[in-house]
Amino acid sequence: MFPPLVLIFAVLGSILGGYATPTEAAGVGAMGALLLALQRNTLSLERLREIMRGTLRISSMVFLILIGASVFSLVFRGYGGDDGVRALLESLPGGVFGAVLMVMLVMFLLGFVLDFIEITFVVVPIVGPVLLSMGLDPVWLGIMIAINLQTSFLTPPFGFALFYLRGVAPPEISTPQIYRGVIPFVGIQILALILLAIFPDLATWLPDQIYGG
Repeated sequence: MFPPLVLIFAVLGSILGGYATPTEAAGVGAMGALLLALQRNTLSLERLREIMRGTLRISSMVFLILIGASVFSLVFRGYGGDDGVRALLESLPGGVFGAVLMVMLVMFLLGFVLDFIEITFVVVPIVGPVLLSMGLDPVWLGIMIAINLQTSFLTPPFGFALFYLRGVAPPEISTPQIYRGVIPFVGIQILALILLAIFPDLATWLPDQIYGG
């Protein structure tokens, strides 16, 4: 367990220490993973080709989604859609609490039919500025959204974690069994969201200690 732990601390430590941006820290993690594979004699030229092809495929997919989301956001704002969203959220009963609850509920439901990339690139740029203008802590809001987006990994039919489990599970375990098995974990994430809503310091205390509030 020691080499993977060193890799984790190298990635997170470089971010928290201010030595690297998240993108640069991803490079640190990739290089560390390659060194680990080399140290264990599992890195070959063919394996490296597979890694590079997979990276290119995923990066291309993300950039295509980003381009589409940017065009959508531009048209949406051009027709005053952000003003409509702002008016809708501000008119909800409960004020800021009602607006956050509505956004979290919509993201949770979208997780059933969209993966986290589409939600991040399309929905968050629309509702994020509106919620921040209501005086919410950006760190707390970001962590709330991040935890909520994790449900997209676990909710069918597009949950990536479900596909991973299906790939490694033995044949006698059916897909409906996997779907039923993730229900408690979705409940745990909902409980975590409730606790963060009640006790915001759970999300903001550590950043405040590291960066001095």
